[in-house]
Amino acid sequence: MHSHFIHTTPHRDFLNIGDFTPDETFALFDLAERMRLQVYTAKPLAGKALAMIFMKASTRTRVSFEVGATQLGGTAHFLSPRDVQIGRGEPVEDTARVLSRYVHGIMIRTFAHADAETLAQYGSVPVINGLTDLSHPCQVLADVLTVRQHLGDIRGRTVAWIGDGNNMANSWIEAAAHLGFALRLACPEGFDPDAKFLRAAADADVQLLRDPAEAVSGADVVTTDVWASMGQEEEQKQRERSFAGYQVDRAMMARANGGAIFLHCLPAHRGEEVAADVIDGPQSVVWDEAENRLHIQKAIMAVLMGNEPLTAN
Repeated sequence: MHSHFIHTTPHRDFLNIGDFTPDETFALFDLAERMRLQVYTAKPLAGKALAMIFMKASTRTRVSFEVGATQLGGTAHFLSPRDVQIGRGEPVEDTARVLSRYVHGIMIRTFAHADAETLAQYGSVPVINGLTDLSHPCQVLADVLTVRQHLGDIRGRTVAWIGDGNNMANSWIEAAAHLGFALRLACPEGFDPDAKFLRAAADADVQLLRDPAEAVSGADVVTTDVWASMGQEEEQKQRERSFAGYQVDRAMMARANGGAIFLHCLPAHRGEEVAADVIDGPQSVVWDEAENRLHIQKAIMAVLMGNEPLTAN
């Protein structure tokens, strides 16, 4: 028996923000910034392939990973539920083993976080979480990169999360504990973030509140997300009632610090979670934020798939 030819070295996965140490995360931001400024021009993915499993539709995740892999010299291969056998009953374990024989990394965007964990456990290549129902670490790192771009170091800053305690909120909680900033979450009763993430951040400056006005008071960053995520549309009407008073409008932004920025991971529903004059207004940096998905994911792929060293500048 010959040994498996592609992947002999141990690999790392990126399923949650804590998978990189704080020092590594700050070095990742430095690398992503060099990519954004086009100072970094290496092709660490030359001859390498990324498999992209999409059990949920996406604009930003698909295009940013596809373009990012290409810019780093690699290829990206889009696999919808119609293209993979997971949707037809093949065990995730088998998919992980097979794809590991073809590709050098797997990105998955799916419902159950356990599917991403199983892929990582049984695959012999890096697995990147492109979103699960539990967490969205690539997006929150892109968000923090955006904060650094506009406000400088996030350490010591205050971020306000307004709305659903969803996967984004969970990753923000993890980031606050990990990177040393304050987080104020305002979520309606019954829509709290995952208790495990809150417990893990017990020693961090993270507060769960009910009053959005209290959460945004003195914040440097105000961020939100749609009230009904993919798969929750049938709850839309009930959610609209629950989230009444949680719209980020100009009055709410006025309570934040003078130079505060507004973030939204998109897609946005103007007139629901955010007023049009906020997301389209001068404090909104959502287009830079969307662009930063490309840069941070390129940094992640370069490190996990391309053996790019993580050293702080």
